[in-house]
Amino acid sequence: MDQVLATNMMASGPGHCKISNGGCWHETRNGITFSACEDSADGKCTCPLGFKGDGVKSCVYVDECSEKKACQCPECSCKNTWGSYECSCSGDLLYIRDHDTCISKRATEVTSAWTAVWVIFLGLAMATCGAYLVYRYRLRSHMDSEIRAIMAQYMPLDSQNGVVNHVNEEHL
Repeated sequence: MDQVLATNMMASGPGHCKISNGGCWHETRNGITFSACEDSADGKCTCPLGFKGDGVKSCVYVDECSEKKACQCPECSCKNTWGSYECSCSGDLLYIRDHDTCISKRATEVTSAWTAVWVIFLGLAMATCGAYLVYRYRLRSHMDSEIRAIMAQYMPLDSQNGVVNHVNEEHL
């Protein structure tokens, strides 16, 4: 009876993958080992990325290249490897795996981006100059005449004959 219990007992909990791989599928090829054991409290067997199956008895590698799951950009070429894939780009391009795209190794795109920044900057500078000219010749002349009228009411000059000057009068 003890022997039957011992053979039916499986390890569980954290660290259970270290004991007989937690009863899950595992395989080693070319020095690379893949395992379906997840070292978690529930002790599930799930095939790793690049594989599909039940995780207990078998996990079959997925050919990402033939299934068109990777290297989708027009300049990309895909090479399937066991459990993964390798993408490369034609010409002077560099593959970015996170975005599944190829970018130029040269700085020509950066130059055109800086050109756009300078065009925007010069456009803003010209708009600022135009706004200043409007202020200088239109608004300022209007504001100056308003300020002069206000000042003439409260601080009349002796040369302004039409405005009564109350400053020099004696108070009774």
